Amino acid sequence: MRFALSLGQGGWDRFVPGSLSLHLAEQRLGPVTARLLARAYRPALLARTLAALALAAGLLPRLALLLVLAGAAMELLYLKSPNAIRYTLLTGACLLLAGDLGHGLAPEHGSSTANTWGQCLLVLITVDIYWNSAWHKCRSVQFRTGLYLAQWMHVYAQVHHQLPYRRQHAIPALVWRHTGNLTGRDIRFWRTIAITVIAAEIALPPALLFSQTMPYAVAAGIAMHIAFTCLKPRQLVTFSGLTLGTYLAFAA
Repeated sequence: MRFALSLGQGGWDRFVPGSLSLHLAEQRLGPVTARLLARAYRPALLARTLAALALAAGLLPRLALLLVLAGAAMELLYLKSPNAIRYTLLTGACLLLAGDLGHGLAPEHGSSTANTWGQCLLVLITVDIYWNSAWHKCRSVQFRTGLYLAQWMHVYAQVHHQLPYRRQHAIPALVWRHTGNLTGRDIRFWRTIAITVIAAEIALPPALLFSQTMPYAVAAGIAMHIAFTCLKPRQLVTFSGLTLGTYLAFAA
């Protein structure tokens, strides 16, 4: 999904002659490297998208995964905050360590220990992601008091109609109309949301590990990530998709 989205909303035209992205790449990488990146950019977009489809279909999964990771790593050369790419590379490296990535679309039945090490690594990564996020949110007075979310929603309510791309955000109108005014009631509401998010990020990893609580944890995690993705769909679709995908490692 990330690779497909990168073909639209100006992504295909990145690094065209005279563009700001090419100018910034020349400043960061030098003119020679920037020109090489510009020439390889569009073919790489297509190649990595096809590789991602092949990986999803289980066709030559290890080779497809290597191409996907190489295509994702390319974004490290030009993204300002490539946290989602680092997460992609980290989880992809865990899959590379798996013993059996499948053989096409045919499901296999029966238990196996071929992927146990990769699954354990995915679980550890997800636990670290959630608890590290909760730790930083706890340390942030602005987030913990709800002020950050209240200010973010207030700004969005003022400028959402001026955003350059549709679907840049997907916040329901009912939410920003009734919680985007920076009143005391709004701040108290977002403080409750902030505390709930922190509590959920702390509780989700252990809840995912036990069969009795796992269905509820999965439902809560899906709801939380849907809310995250509504705030910034294009920026957080990768993070939310990868995190929810690791829930399968907890189940196994």
